[in-house]
Amino acid sequence: MWITLALIIGAYLIGSVSFAVIVSRAFGLPDPHAYGSGNPGATNVLRTGNRTAALLTLLGDGMKGFVAVFAAQRLSSVFGGAADWTVAAAALAVFVGHLYPVFHRFAGGKGVATAAGIVAALHWPLGVALAAVWLTMAFGFRISSLAALTTAVLMPLGLFYARGPGPEAWAGVAIALLLFWRHRANIRQLMSGGERTIGE
Repeated sequence: MWITLALIIGAYLIGSVSFAVIVSRAFGLPDPHAYGSGNPGATNVLRTGNRTAALLTLLGDGMKGFVAVFAAQRLSSVFGGAADWTVAAAALAVFVGHLYPVFHRFAGGKGVATAAGIVAALHWPLGVALAAVWLTMAFGFRISSLAALTTAVLMPLGLFYARGPGPEAWAGVAIALLLFWRHRANIRQLMSGGERTIGE
């Protein structure tokens, strides 16, 4: 029980590290909360015109999702915890940490890159497939939110297919629902035709 609780707390704290803020400070860029969409994520950092900073933000946010889940997979098995439930809880915790980070007054990002890292740790072929879908949609329509919402729909379906109807797949459902919730303003803009394009 204690190892499960420790992994959940650790995953949340890892998720609470905002790479958009860290990278922006390192590159002398404005606080990502203060311009564009106000979202501390790679797409908003890209609006500064600094592609390196945006790429590092993307990689950092993705890696924290991967690391938290990978650590839960390894440590829960070593210490004899309920591996499936522990991994699922850690996946959800790192994602919630990114959305509501304790280190940044609970003002976090929308979680697309972190969700990608989580899926990559749970089932890397699915992670590759979803990344391909995101890239195809992003380059085809040049709308980040549309690409994110498309992959959010496919993610839990892919997890149910790849991992079966266990806790990890249901964590994927919760993450997908949270992705839609965090993109609710984007959904309204998509419906009105006013959504920003990538790099705008």
